[in-house]
Amino acid sequence: MATIKGVSSFSAEQEAHALRKAMKGFGTDEDAIIEILTKLNVSQRQQVLITYKSSIGRDLIDDLKSELSGNFERVIIGMMTPTTMYDVHELRRAMKGAGTDEGCLIEILASRTNEEIRRINENYKCQYGCTLEEDIVSDTSSLFRRVLVSLATGNRDEGTYVDDALAQQDAQCLYEAGEKRWGTDEVQFMAILCTRNRYHLLRVFDVYRGIANKDITDSIKSEMSGDLEDALLAVVKCVRNKPAYFAERLYKSMKGLGTDDNTLIRVMVSRSEIDMLDIRREFLTMYGKSLYSFIKGDCSGDYRKVLLRLCGGED
Repeated sequence: MATIKGVSSFSAEQEAHALRKAMKGFGTDEDAIIEILTKLNVSQRQQVLITYKSSIGRDLIDDLKSELSGNFERVIIGMMTPTTMYDVHELRRAMKGAGTDEGCLIEILASRTNEEIRRINENYKCQYGCTLEEDIVSDTSSLFRRVLVSLATGNRDEGTYVDDALAQQDAQCLYEAGEKRWGTDEVQFMAILCTRNRYHLLRVFDVYRGIANKDITDSIKSEMSGDLEDALLAVVKCVRNKPAYFAERLYKSMKGLGTDDNTLIRVMVSRSEIDMLDIRREFLTMYGKSLYSFIKGDCSGDYRKVLLRLCGGED
């Protein structure tokens, strides 16, 4: 369930002029900008973007960028970006920025549906003139690269059929590829975890627990390390409970010293129209505190205000 649903009737013209008014003259009315943009959904914001240019003759994104700054600006620009393009920009930043943001690559590629991945690939190529896969290959290495390449094909079976004999076989395969042997056959893990459908995998995990006497996540943790471990764990978590996976990403972005703003902003912006309410519920269950209170304690100013609006309320 989403926290940002949009409004049933609105005038793009009116909202465009209200935004201009908030930015014109001396000082900026940040509260008005937050108010307007958080009541609209992403497709309504696109209509305002077009109307702003046709009725005011200025570029809304340019105006926002010149008036706002820091993390607050990043949230607002993220909200103004169409969903697929937002993922595309984030993937590109994760590879072409300073160093590689492996966490971002893993999060997006492990959690998006086939259709979302297909659109990401299409837009990525249009935007940057090379494929997402080419950038992944040039920016990552070894088995981690292979997992990302596999996920980026968006080729997971999305059916609901569970072949019980195959589930037994897959579980046995995973056991023999990891716990049972000296060294690990990671490719076997990848082949099963990145291609089978969700319901089938849930069955595989159950059977696996019976054979190995431990959870599949514990085996991945003891058999693998680094980015490969993170990627396969993310795949398992997304298969089991996607909102819980995002709740954990948010928690880790804020707990301890400092804030991982990249992750916090990306998850809040990209999930607000999909499953933010579910994420909030999982967050409360997992950590005993509300997501709202966590954001409130971790961020400040307009940045905090807009994130709390995306969060949608206290639990």
